[in-house]
Amino acid sequence: MSALPSYASTGQRAWYYGFRAICGMIFFFLIFPILIIVPLSFNAENFFTFTPEMLALDPAGYSLKHYEDFFTNPDWQQALRNSFAIAPVATLLATVLGTLAAIGLSQSHVPWRSAIMAVLISPMIVPLIISAAGMYFFYSRIGLQGTYLGVVLAHAALGTPFVIITVTATLVGFDRSLVRAAASLGANPVTTFFKVQMPLIVPGVVSGALFAFITSFDEVVVVLFLGSAGQKTLPWQMFTGLREQISPTILAVASLMVAISIALLTVLELLRRRSERLRGLTPS
Repeated sequence: MSALPSYASTGQRAWYYGFRAICGMIFFFLIFPILIIVPLSFNAENFFTFTPEMLALDPAGYSLKHYEDFFTNPDWQQALRNSFAIAPVATLLATVLGTLAAIGLSQSHVPWRSAIMAVLISPMIVPLIISAAGMYFFYSRIGLQGTYLGVVLAHAALGTPFVIITVTATLVGFDRSLVRAAASLGANPVTTFFKVQMPLIVPGVVSGALFAFITSFDEVVVVLFLGSAGQKTLPWQMFTGLREQISPTILAVASLMVAISIALLTVLELLRRRSERLRGLTPS
């Protein structure tokens, strides 16, 4: 929003500054817990509170021992390996399925597009505990409960709606005449997709893939229902640590996950700007 003009009324000025104050309070409410967790992860003691040395900014009150415990503890490392074994595969499946679904639903001749879209994005709307319980009863009947494949498919189902939404949003500004021009020159649908469509919608595809990866990497409820001890992921290990043994290493893991999330969100913003430039919404 641009700066207020000199002729703005009192009501417009009140809304202008009130809106910014509300946004600032919401931002503070969301960010404040992170501002507490990150410093506490460097606590030299096994406490979840700030020690007098930390408050006095004494270097003796700070330590990297919790990060060292994360990188040397076999339980944490096994959970990390499981997360990186599950999330990329689930992301790949969600990206392929979500992209194909978005392209199909973007066709004007597809009947019941709104109903199909509502069904496909329902995992985002239905409470996660209900989805997890439903997957548990379904997978237990077909023998996928407690298996690596079952957890991957469940995470892919949770990530697919994000891919559908981001790719669909990218396709809104897609020029259909490019597809018709490629077809008139003899290109088949597969060639047209990879040579014409894909280069223009790739920011939306990658954005959806990143959202799907974050969803899988941070998910804990579904893996508690469907996973076995061999599929214990990083969020599951954190949940177990909070319930069974209160270890400040959880703070270090949380700080690392926050850093990863910030890096991925930065990539998403860069992709969003690139997509707008490709669609001519912003000057290059």
